[in-house]
Amino acid sequence: MNSIQKKIWGLVLVALLIMAATWFSLTYYNQKMLDQYNNILERYLILNEITIKSENTVTALNNYLLLPSEDNFKAITQNKKDIQKMKNEVATFKNVENELALTNYVNLVDSFVESVDLSLSFQSEDETEYSMTAFNEATHISNYISEMALTLIDLELQTYDMFYRDMISQSEELKQLGIWLLLLITVGLLLFTYWFSQRITKPVEKLTHAANELSKGRFDLKVEVNSSDEIAFLAKMFDRMRVNINKLISEIHHQAQLENELQQNRLLLKESQLRNLQSQINPHFLFNTLNTLSKKAYMEGSEETSDLLVSIAGLLRYNLKHLDKPMTLNDEVNVMKQYIDIQKTRYTDRLTFLMEIDESCLHIPIPGLTLQPLVENAVIYAVEPHEEGGIIWFRIKDEGDLVMIEVEDNGPGMTEEKIQEIYEEKVNTANGHSSGIGLSNVMKRLRLFNGMEDVMKIESSQESGTKVMIKLLKERRLETND
Repeated sequence: MNSIQKKIWGLVLVALLIMAATWFSLTYYNQKMLDQYNNILERYLILNEITIKSENTVTALNNYLLLPSEDNFKAITQNKKDIQKMKNEVATFKNVENELALTNYVNLVDSFVESVDLSLSFQSEDETEYSMTAFNEATHISNYISEMALTLIDLELQTYDMFYRDMISQSEELKQLGIWLLLLITVGLLLFTYWFSQRITKPVEKLTHAANELSKGRFDLKVEVNSSDEIAFLAKMFDRMRVNINKLISEIHHQAQLENELQQNRLLLKESQLRNLQSQINPHFLFNTLNTLSKKAYMEGSEETSDLLVSIAGLLRYNLKHLDKPMTLNDEVNVMKQYIDIQKTRYTDRLTFLMEIDESCLHIPIPGLTLQPLVENAVIYAVEPHEEGGIIWFRIKDEGDLVMIEVEDNGPGMTEEKIQEIYEEKVNTANGHSSGIGLSNVMKRLRLFNGMEDVMKIESSQESGTKVMIKLLKERRLETND
């Protein structure tokens, strides 16, 4: 992620690089022209210096011939060394135009040095006449050197005349180039600075606009910033905050609506639940039971009919008064036995009911009217449709932290679709009969009672019977507040 600080340093670096490149270019071309100019001027100065040194040498030689002394001899020797050194430098000035003249000039310098040496040699041998002749020769050669130097300088001026003019022209062009380059760099930096500032200010303006809209309560507008620096990260976090606030407001509205609905329905909730459960009592079962009692009263009359009426009365009383509170497993078993007594009176030998009960579990709490629907469902589907009747097994088992209750029959079984409907807590009806309170309703109440989802398991297949197993926690996870 490119930071704003990196962008600023990048702008400064670009500006410095452009300025440095411009300065180095101008300095390079200026120094190149200056070096050429100094080289030409140095050639003139060397030629002039040789002329002066040759004249000084002649003067020093004349003084030595008149008055031989150590100082005059040293002066001659030093001038000769300087002339020899400058002669070697002049030899490097050769070009096509001055080659011949420069060669003659170098030879003159050599001849001048030889004449001076010859004059000194004759002077040391006391041959004054020969010494003066050599001195005069050196004097003439010195004059020739001076004239030849002027000739060479004139040739140099002719040779470099076009160069001087080009150098002056280049200097003017370089000055104009510098002005245009400065203007171009200035315009380029201004454009680059404007573009650079837009890359920073535009995202800030968008973020400011989004903040202004959010302050007005418009949480539906998405915050979008096209950038790759801290501003983009800030905009992303800002948009996430907007989404979270919007969700929170929606949840608050939804919660307020639910709270309002809950408040309105709270007083009617228990009554509605109770009436709903009571309304599900199977009228078919009540009708058949009353019909059976009528026939029994007609055909027989006394204790058996009385016992049957007592069982029915107890069952109805339990159903109507104990749906809204938990009961013990013992209470549920007793009511289930009353129900089985009634059904045995109706079906006689067609109904076989077998029980295996662990009495140590009978104190466990269970929702009211839980066992009867399980047994009723088995009677309806395993006994009633078949002329030969059916068998129902009822078991209560202790399994550690759980109490397992099983209701098994040898009926036709259930399809997977029907089992799935029960698991999904859908109304359980078939063949024109209602299964009393219904298995789905029992499952729903057990889930609320135990505080867990896994409370019922159904094992069944076509023509192989059905086993319904429910699990009761010995210690409930969720206490109901009915």
